[in-house]
Amino acid sequence: MTVVAREGLRVEQDGTALWLTLEAPGTFNALTGEMTLGLIENLRCAATREDLRVVVITGTGMAFSAGADLTGDAPHEKYDSRAVDAANMLISSIVDCDKPVVCGLNGVAAGVGMSTALACDLIVGTASAALTLAFSKIGLMPDGGATATVAAAVGRATAMRMALLSDVLTAREALDAGLISYVFDDDEYAAGLAKIVGRLKVGPPLAHAATKKAVNAATLDQLPGAFQRERAGQSVLLRTEDVIEGMKAFNEKRRPEFFGR
Repeated sequence: MTVVAREGLRVEQDGTALWLTLEAPGTFNALTGEMTLGLIENLRCAATREDLRVVVITGTGMAFSAGADLTGDAPHEKYDSRAVDAANMLISSIVDCDKPVVCGLNGVAAGVGMSTALACDLIVGTASAALTLAFSKIGLMPDGGATATVAAAVGRATAMRMALLSDVLTAREALDAGLISYVFDDDEYAAGLAKIVGRLKVGPPLAHAATKKAVNAATLDQLPGAFQRERAGQSVLLRTEDVIEGMKAFNEKRRPEFFGR
């Protein structure tokens, strides 16, 4: 049975797997407040359900998620510290869920969309997918814990490259860099993802929970501090003229002009 818990989010259960599908292809699955809240609610609920063993987060269309919803005439007025808090809660709900959370990387993941993907325990991508932090393109710094998750996966040099330059990594480049777990050719992606999810569906739930907790403790111990630093930094940056210009340029599909104020 399919239930649309929130606008732009499709929720389906397939045996012991819960599938959460971002369903706003017209905006490349940009995360609205409703979609983010729906993900958080379902992830928190999944953590309490004995009938579930794995959660899958994926998208429809050409993108996994383009990141924050920057549509409208004044996107800087709706993207504020509350949006950063919501992103942090989403990442925490993925990391804290005692079930394995798989990202079905069906397309491009940008901004907080990339932050969401990297918080997942396994990332299974299609060959045509790509990753980009993209925050610097609109005058912001990474959030959603990405300053911790990217560095934990690839080290300081590559993390700085991605954060400062907003470089785009193809799925295969991201696989080679250690950012994602599997890449399948586009025509083999659905079957490959289903096979991996199928293995988790019949795996040992207690061992999975203990393993996830231990690995996250060893690799993501900087995540709480990253949340605090990112929120403080974004709160300042969101009040700058550079961000207004960056978001305006994004909507107008042009290169922004930043003046450091």
